[in-house]
Amino acid sequence: MTTIPLIIAGVLGVTLLAGYIMVLIGIRREDKALNLRQRPNGASASLARKVTGCYARGGVSWT
Repeated sequence: MTTIPLIIAGVLGVTLLAGYIMVLIGIRREDKALNLRQRPNGASASLARKVTGCYARGGVSWT
């Protein structure tokens, strides 16, 4: 019975670590591409924009 909480904690930890790594990869891709005015080009870039709040709703009108 004591191994079930350890397994749950391990799975939760790996899931959080994978999400964190995906956000870091997405931030790096967006930074290299310099294209915050266009749509994100991948799942990690889209996730990074949603997590960090760096996205434009309904397009960009300032350019």
